[in-house]
Amino acid sequence: MKVLNALIYSIAIILATYLLGDAYLNRANPDGTIATTGLGSSDFVSDLIVWEADFVRVNPNLQLAFNDLARDKNIVRQYLLEKGINEDRIVFEAVSTNEQRENLYQNGDFTGTVFKGYELRQTVKIESQNVKEVELVSREITELLNRDVQLQSSPPRYYYTKLADLKIEMISQATSDARIRAQKIAENSGGELGELKNASMGVFQITGQNSSEDYSWGGSFNTSDKNKTASITMRLEYEIE
Repeated sequence: MKVLNALIYSIAIILATYLLGDAYLNRANPDGTIATTGLGSSDFVSDLIVWEADFVRVNPNLQLAFNDLARDKNIVRQYLLEKGINEDRIVFEAVSTNEQRENLYQNGDFTGTVFKGYELRQTVKIESQNVKEVELVSREITELLNRDVQLQSSPPRYYYTKLADLKIEMISQATSDARIRAQKIAENSGGELGELKNASMGVFQITGQNSSEDYSWGGSFNTSDKNKTASITMRLEYEIE
């Protein structure tokens, strides 16, 4: 009986030692993984343009300044209609009013200010999918200087109305690219691609085509170029079998 008990005890020790050793080896040598990054990119042409311009009047008399600005507003509207811009695309924002004051100095010391007049400013804004038409207007708007309109034009901003669809397409492209890379690595290492363990999307970037514009860690969103390039990355992590 003692011999039997000793034999059972010895077998238990050997089995426990084997199981512990196997567990240690499995912990020390986990299944391999492959992590790859794929790129999706697309060139596109903006289909929406936003353009703004300010016109200004200055006069010591507030009512006269307002009358002059109202005259300019009518001239600007008529000019844009003559250029083929639809009236529902023309938006005039609220008038802003600021007092202009001049600093006074005596012997280099500031002594106060003196009132010079009221500056009234109004912005006209056009948002349209007729990009070429609005581009032409933005270049020729200085013609209004000949009509005594003091106007300051801003550069047009360009957008794309189908950006959501484009982004989904690029995510699919980047994911496929990352998977192909992972498959090649697995094949070259003599293994097979296993289950997907993790997937993460990188930063979405929009830059001007053929420009030296830098990518941003937070993502760039170019609005100054009509022709743009969008890009996104996908990082996939697979098991190796």
